[in-house]
Amino acid sequence: MAKLKTSASRKVFLVVNYIVLVILSLMCVLPFINLLAISFSDKTAVAANEVSFWPVGFNVAAYKFILSNDQFLRALWISVQRTVLGVLINIVLIVFTAYPLSKSTQEFRLRNIFSWFFVVTILFSGGLIPTYMVVKYTGLMNTLWAMILPGAVQVFNMLVVMNYMRSLPKELEEAAYIDGAGHFQTLFNVILPVCTPTLATVTLFAFVGHWNSWYDGMIYMNTVDKYPLQTYLQTIVINPEAFFRNATNISAELGNFLNLVSARTTNAAQLFLATIPILCVYPFLQKYFTTGLVMGSVKG
Repeated sequence: MAKLKTSASRKVFLVVNYIVLVILSLMCVLPFINLLAISFSDKTAVAANEVSFWPVGFNVAAYKFILSNDQFLRALWISVQRTVLGVLINIVLIVFTAYPLSKSTQEFRLRNIFSWFFVVTILFSGGLIPTYMVVKYTGLMNTLWAMILPGAVQVFNMLVVMNYMRSLPKELEEAAYIDGAGHFQTLFNVILPVCTPTLATVTLFAFVGHWNSWYDGMIYMNTVDKYPLQTYLQTIVINPEAFFRNATNISAELGNFLNLVSARTTNAAQLFLATIPILCVYPFLQKYFTTGLVMGSVKG
């Protein structure tokens, strides 16, 4: 087989492309490395801005300080609960909404009406104040469900899954129906197994959305003890001195680390710990990401 010749312009394009991609990658990675280096550095070196991409005066005092802080661990546990329950509810509702809407109008006569019902929610939001009033008067304030139920149906993700289901060959369902399968059997035994790429993609979207969300925790939670991790981190990044004043009153064990850590080192350590779940989940779902997103977007 003859080897295709690469023109000079093509070679220049590839070189420029690689250079741009390397620069963009470094712009994403280097701040994260700097954050990690600060979290493992001595507070004096951090205050003097001597830390770049390698720890100066290596120590793990910031992590010991954080893991001795009940408030951080409580916020972490709330975020774990919120993410697990939220993603589970999101995926269940997405699947049970996308499946009937993936049918033709001959199979589901009200399909277009329900489709527009969901699309309108993307175009026109109810607004912050009406949403807050709904959460308040339904008794969800200061509870975990206030951060889960208002966004239980993620319409964009549902449309991605719906379009993917519509792109599947009709023969799959017809063969299942001939064998005597009902809608639920067809959905769980035939449709969902071949929807793995798209389901993995929307699961990643939902996971990242729940884990990184901080604004709803600040609005719907009345006490700091009910804050999820990202809301808690937002408060200490904005006002780290207040965190240190409160931390010294939480337990005597925390006071033992105050001579070794500073606001910058503890903030860096907490921000790094908050990214670990995303770093752990993404590699397992990344291989499905592009396939699921593209294939779920090609058919309307």
